[in-house]
Amino acid sequence: MAERHLEAEVAHCVGGVTSPLLARAARLARWAGPATRVGAGGELVDEQLPEAAEHLGLAADEDGAAEASEAWRLAVDAGLVEVTDPAEGEEGEEEAFGTATAGENLALLTSGSPQDVLAIWLDAFDAVFADATAPVLDDLAQAIDEEGQIDFGALEWDPEAEAEFLEGVLGNLYLLTVSEGAAEGPVPLPALAASMIVPDDMGEPTDDVLEQVSDAMMRLDEQFRVLEPIGLVAYQPVDEALMAEEGAEPEPPVDDEDVTRYGMVGLTPLGLYGVRARMLEAGVDAPAVGDLADKGAEALLDGIAYFPESSAGAETQLWLARREPAAAARELLAAARGTDRGAPLRRLRSQQALSLVGPEAEDAVREVLDDAQLGGLARVWLAEHGASDVPPPPESMIFWLAIDTIAAQLDVDSEPDELQGLVAGLTGRHSGFFDAAWRVDHPATADVLEAMGRLHPDKKAAKEARKAAFKARSRRAG
Repeated sequence: MAERHLEAEVAHCVGGVTSPLLARAARLARWAGPATRVGAGGELVDEQLPEAAEHLGLAADEDGAAEASEAWRLAVDAGLVEVTDPAEGEEGEEEAFGTATAGENLALLTSGSPQDVLAIWLDAFDAVFADATAPVLDDLAQAIDEEGQIDFGALEWDPEAEAEFLEGVLGNLYLLTVSEGAAEGPVPLPALAASMIVPDDMGEPTDDVLEQVSDAMMRLDEQFRVLEPIGLVAYQPVDEALMAEEGAEPEPPVDDEDVTRYGMVGLTPLGLYGVRARMLEAGVDAPAVGDLADKGAEALLDGIAYFPESSAGAETQLWLARREPAAAARELLAAARGTDRGAPLRRLRSQQALSLVGPEAEDAVREVLDDAQLGGLARVWLAEHGASDVPPPPESMIFWLAIDTIAAQLDVDSEPDELQGLVAGLTGRHSGFFDAAWRVDHPATADVLEAMGRLHPDKKAAKEARKAAFKARSRRAG
């Protein structure tokens, strides 16, 4: 996401539009003073909750007190207030209480830089994430033993597994948003739950798998209700009218209109930032459209190498929008050269980027017609744009481009069916393909021919490919 857009979201966050829970926490931090009393865990004592709820404009009931308590806990976790531990009283004395003062982060929330505010929001997100993955109250109540203590063993609650599952859900939601585009709208909760439960190679889900999806939906419904007030998601909860009776699971949706009643969720712009930050911290590749627009062509081609197709296209469009067509084409073509392992995929991304450039780039493309590495893709571009006087490629260039193309597709781990079709198509169009291909002076020739031997649907052709791969390796060794 572009930094300018993030800064706008930060302004909303400070005003409480995007993150109402953080806004409430800030209001309580400013309200706190010498008379504020806190317990051993930094929580507001029960007697203070009605006053805190009134200050926030909440109802003077249990719900209002609970919301005020939640906002206070966040103020503590996000460093908006600092609490002192209760003093240890002598035996027989009244119970001692701690006190609260404004924390360093409170001033930063209004006068700090956008990066300062985002850092505070990320701390708040971490705290709310921990709340979302905690056991639900009903489960806690049922796990209290005879001595009034919580029996964590009876909870059957694995905190690491809970956190990992929700991280995975948010990661999937992020990738769906980036790959499909936020304009496509929120994601149905059943589809999001199924993305974590149903194996990719499963046809019709079994009853057991469907039950797991239903259980996951109900847990996610609770978690997204917790995550929405911090500004992470826009959430339409599961319609309670779908429950046949209290505690019952909803029946699977029957049509597209019905599915919206089973919960719809989408990441806000601030949520996209927060989830991406967590993914990057965990070492997970998290593409963000707009990050590469000001960088050079080589950074663009390397950066979008493993992007989803729509994200790569959007990133490329932003990059091209800041450059003149001819200059952009020359920069892309120069960055596409190379014999390193990533070069074939770089050339493929360059070709895809050039397809978005208009006819103004024709002169720049013609400049590389005689280039051994770029001449083939230049001819493809010229033909696609209806250019005249396109010289036919020499046979060596045809086979070099074929090897280069398959090497790129192997690098992006294309679908087996797509690769099989590409392999069969290439060999079908060129008689004696393998007799010529093993002689191609390309670093990936042997690897490509070996892969073609695995992928080719025709057993005879597959055997020829393996023989050609052996010849290519022998030629390179010699």
